[in-house]
Amino acid sequence: MKFNLKQITFVTTKETEFINITDNVKEFVKISGLENGFVLVMSKHTTTAIIVNEGLPDLESDIAKQLEHLAPNDMPYYRHSRFLHSDGQMAINSSSHIRGALLGFEVIFPINNGQMIVGNRQTIYFVELDGPQERTYVIQAMGE
Repeated sequence: MKFNLKQITFVTTKETEFINITDNVKEFVKISGLENGFVLVMSKHTTTAIIVNEGLPDLESDIAKQLEHLAPNDMPYYRHSRFLHSDGQMAINSSSHIRGALLGFEVIFPINNGQMIVGNRQTIYFVELDGPQERTYVIQAMGE
């Protein structure tokens, strides 16, 4: 069994942003040399997400609008929108944490005959929910 890992760090540019990372993941699988196994993609942050959807700007916009509807920025009852005694900081990003929890932080794809198995219209997105910030995601390929 072989394990290959890569961390990619970059800076996002918007508060909410959908960044297509599909080609990065496919290239990593290709250079990993694995014939069969799995590739895992995960975010290292709680106010971001890793999702799979059809790569269309209209869908990106629709998903962002629905997330705003489900977890609006200005809810007065958010407990995270106050001074946190646990770490001595002011928190004002509860909605970003909720959106990240709704979307999830990882995806996994099988690798067969050296190729990542992915649908024709599937796009892997790194989703920024509290930007702009420096962010890191991890790609790990496992197999033989």
